[in-house]
Amino acid sequence: MARIERYIVVEILKPLAAVGGILVGLFASFSAARYLAEAVSETIGADVMVQLVLLKTVIALEVLVPLALYVAIVLGLGRLHRDQEITALLAAGVGSRRIIHAVLWLAIPVGLLVGSLSIACRPWAYHLSYVLDAEAHAEFNTDRLQAGKFYGNEESGRVMYVERKDDREGLLRHVFLYRRLERNSEVILARDAERHHSDPDRRAELHLRDGIWYRLVRVGVGDTTVRFARLVIFLKDSAESIGYKRKAASTLSLAGSVLPGEIAEFQWRLSRPVATILLALVAIPLSRSSPRQGKHERTVVAMLVFAVYYNLSGLAQTWVEQGMLGAVPGVWWLHALMLCVVGAILLPEYRQTVARRR
Repeated sequence: MARIERYIVVEILKPLAAVGGILVGLFASFSAARYLAEAVSETIGADVMVQLVLLKTVIALEVLVPLALYVAIVLGLGRLHRDQEITALLAAGVGSRRIIHAVLWLAIPVGLLVGSLSIACRPWAYHLSYVLDAEAHAEFNTDRLQAGKFYGNEESGRVMYVERKDDREGLLRHVFLYRRLERNSEVILARDAERHHSDPDRRAELHLRDGIWYRLVRVGVGDTTVRFARLVIFLKDSAESIGYKRKAASTLSLAGSVLPGEIAEFQWRLSRPVATILLALVAIPLSRSSPRQGKHERTVVAMLVFAVYYNLSGLAQTWVEQGMLGAVPGVWWLHALMLCVVGAILLPEYRQTVARRR
């Protein structure tokens, strides 16, 4: 890399570090706020909250990193334009070709990084976040239960109350269980209960001891009362609640799929490095400003361009998911259109610089 290109890259790296840190920090803060209420009520633990926030941030990096690079190029080159350093470089014979090369020196490695994040890290982070979230909200997770509070599970229709927890023995004391069924209701009172963490191939179990089971019929007669010494209730396991999630599926498994949703997910992952490089090239003309222009005027325009491009990317993915577009053109029509726009703006300048050198 020549000295001029290295100087331009350094001028872009300075705002890149600042903008990237701010974006990651803001996203992590918003993610933490989402889980904070559950952490305070101990629905999920603080350690689980931290892990979920980190995983959500890793997932978001495929968008935050290209955005940070895009804004950094607009700011870095914009400063060179306002201070007329670009004008001096052009007068010294340094054409647009070398500026484009300098941007590509930075954009291509960042694009490869974003591609690895999207293709490998994205499904891994989604899988772990699904597992953690399911385990935290598993039916009657005794690690999160607080004595003296009612807990309900919408899927199973059960409500549970524990008067006291014996952490030393791992038992729940004086347990109340209620379940509303289609034709009757069940009420269970037990002296103590214990959740068994069974094998991965078996469902979780709640073992209740020394209690009474009431079956209450809403219409007619037929109420039942049963005293028991030991009662086992099968709970909905966290693995069952996850099911198949295409966002957590490996990229290799999506490659041969013919399902529209999986095609859209596969193409989205592959398109992230392409979008990163295209955005970096689009930022070059958007960074041009005169000394009289406001410092943030071009930034506002650049953010509008990014918003339109990103929203259209999501729309293209949705069209593929819904079958409105096939695998071809898929989501690629938007990036092809952006490439044409970039080529129409930068290619004449690039050719002019090459012709001048000859």
